[in-house]
Amino acid sequence: MDVIVVSHARGKTWKLRLDTAHFHLWLPVLLLAVGALSLSFSVGYYANGKSGKGLLPEHLMTSWSAEIKAQREALTAAKSGSEENTRALARRMAELNAQMMRLDAAGERMVKVADLDPKEFNFNRPPALGGPETEELALAVVAPPQDPLLQSIAQFESKLNERERQMRVLEDLLMASRMQQEVMPSGWPVLTGFVSSLFGYRTDPFSGRGAFHEGIDFAGAHGSGVIAVGAGVVSFAGDRSGYGNLVEINHGNGYVTRYGHNSASLVKAGDTIRKGQRVALMGSSGRSTGPHVHFEVLLNGSPVNPAQYIEASR
Repeated sequence: MDVIVVSHARGKTWKLRLDTAHFHLWLPVLLLAVGALSLSFSVGYYANGKSGKGLLPEHLMTSWSAEIKAQREALTAAKSGSEENTRALARRMAELNAQMMRLDAAGERMVKVADLDPKEFNFNRPPALGGPETEELALAVVAPPQDPLLQSIAQFESKLNERERQMRVLEDLLMASRMQQEVMPSGWPVLTGFVSSLFGYRTDPFSGRGAFHEGIDFAGAHGSGVIAVGAGVVSFAGDRSGYGNLVEINHGNGYVTRYGHNSASLVKAGDTIRKGQRVALMGSSGRSTGPHVHFEVLLNGSPVNPAQYIEASR
């Protein structure tokens, strides 16, 4: 076999014959060349690794390793914090559930105190609700949460909304009840005194004949206070035949009270009156034999026995 070497720079060629007879002469040269190439490749590979060409630089590997370690530590801390927050939230949910139980107990107590129907305000079951399904409601399909803690929160929020509705209705009823108690005539129209004449037929003190007495008389000291037995609005304050100085209060719902024979009125027509407020001073004006208050209760324009309203406050 012949090997031809060409030099373009010098424009020459060399012919080398490689046969069995001359192979032992070229073998050392061939081995030397292979060794030189191997050494050159190893040096270049190592140099490229150190200089950052061809392989990942050592400082980049170190940086990545440190970043991964930092992220792992941050993940561990976040997981620990999340577990602690979950435990804290679970404890808080337990406290809120305990408060909800106390709220239910308070609601049941309020129902008993207000003498309401316990079947209507049953805090052990949700209030009755309903209504037609709207298009928006049909489209708004919300999947229930899968996490047990989130499910507990959703259930608690639902219960809280139910209790809020029940409490709002109960509060309105109690407010209406208190207002009804304020305007409903009840109690004595004087702070001190005694009953001197009852409602019904009696002997008239002036004519001596039988006559119907439309109120109850309370005798007392001249100038002592006359008080309203219910909240309302003064519909009349002034002189009226037979009553003398009269104060009349409209309480609504068909109820009107009258306070007659006063020495002076402390209110005028149109004034808003509180229950227990002084509206006049006791006297003996009009058709009277001495200091007293003629107290009348009218329901839908007709006189009724004030005794039931006087006793209602006891």
